Amino acid sequence: MSERRLVPENVVAHAEPGRAVPFAFGRRFFLFLFIGLVWVAPAWRDPRFLYAFVLWDVIGLALWAWDVSRLPKPALIEVRRVWKEPLGLTKSMSVEIELRNASNETIAARVIDEAPPAFCRELPRVDIAVPGKAAASGSYTIEPRSRGDARFGDVWLRYTGPFLFAERWARARMGQTVRVYPNLEEAQKLRIYLIRSRQIELEKRLKRQRGYGREFESLREYREGDEWRDICWSATARRGKLITKIHQIERSQTMWIVLDAGRLLRARVDRLTKLDYTVDAALSLAQVAFYSGDRVALLAYGRKPQQRVPPGRGMSHLRAMVESLAQVHAEAFEADHLLAAELLMSLQSRRSLIVWLTDLAETAATPEVIECAARMAKRHLVLLGIIGQPELHQVVGTRPGDQSGMYRYTAALEIVQRRDLLLRRLRQQGALTVEVDPSRLSTAVVNRYLEVKERSLL
Repeated sequence: MSERRLVPENVVAHAEPGRAVPFAFGRRFFLFLFIGLVWVAPAWRDPRFLYAFVLWDVIGLALWAWDVSRLPKPALIEVRRVWKEPLGLTKSMSVEIELRNASNETIAARVIDEAPPAFCRELPRVDIAVPGKAAASGSYTIEPRSRGDARFGDVWLRYTGPFLFAERWARARMGQTVRVYPNLEEAQKLRIYLIRSRQIELEKRLKRQRGYGREFESLREYREGDEWRDICWSATARRGKLITKIHQIERSQTMWIVLDAGRLLRARVDRLTKLDYTVDAALSLAQVAFYSGDRVALLAYGRKPQQRVPPGRGMSHLRAMVESLAQVHAEAFEADHLLAAELLMSLQSRRSLIVWLTDLAETAATPEVIECAARMAKRHLVLLGIIGQPELHQVVGTRPGDQSGMYRYTAALEIVQRRDLLLRRLRQQGALTVEVDPSRLSTAVVNRYLEVKERSLL
């Protein structure tokens, strides 16, 4: 998928007066007035020096008015916000602000961009010096902390001339909505690493693995060790010698990635939410599945379905997956797992691989997601990816030192054992399970998917 298509569009606008009185005093004007205070001391003895003091101030105002007249009008300044790469979650990147000065005067501008609060802690400021009849640019750094759409506001300018006696305020109306995607670079690195390490068949990249899967590839002469069930008897009869059928890993199978976006996924681990980790895992899994030749679909849900992408393949379909994953958001209420399971059963009648990424609620009853996964395992191959709780395993692995620690240890051990029991029962019903720490979720899910492909479990 070309990342260039995901880059936000550049925005261009001409500046306009920024407020009712778009003029202000520059630094040298105040310095000039401060120097004029020397006339105050002799004025105590001779009041005539006050006229010199007033004259000095008048000269300062005249210089300020002259400098204002030399400053280019806002309409002669063109502002451009330039993007060079897609916006990725927790990905540090630079935004370039370019100023084009159509006047003959050199200006020094302080640029303030109204960036969203989730991108930087305070409004970014850039100092740019622009010669006359020329262009110059500066940049600032952002690091998005949430996925989805975000709104950039206007760009404000505060610029002065070479004499620094006066300055003008201007604004460029450059409101723009940009979309923050999952971290595409990390998903790409993980995909390449796993593909090479597991040596599966990927388009024009790796050696074809034979003897796995049940999809016919070619014929060859029988060799010692070949299974009798792989002998092609019709070809053997024609050629008068044993001919073996060679199989490859099945392609064009269907996989659904199901994302739980309920309240449990709002919890934060380090800088990211659990939902962010599941989205990253979904993106990595989708890329590996696309290059393996499978058809991938997506269903993200909370109380109601949020995003749904039907099965498909190709770069355009992968881009649709990325766009949908960017818009998945965590909800404040418990997700309706039963509604999602019924919708998925109605959409996918043929047997397929269902990769369900979720978390388990700590309740006395069996969690609804476990019941739905067991129900779906009768028709589909279900891989349930559970986000582990590293703090619980840390408590269980630490020897308690006091009574309070003993209570915490007992409670954590009960939760861990209960989760293990639920997943064990689910595996007994034919489902596959993965429970790992959030940072290892992508690797674990992709590895299990590759095992499913190699062992022809689907």
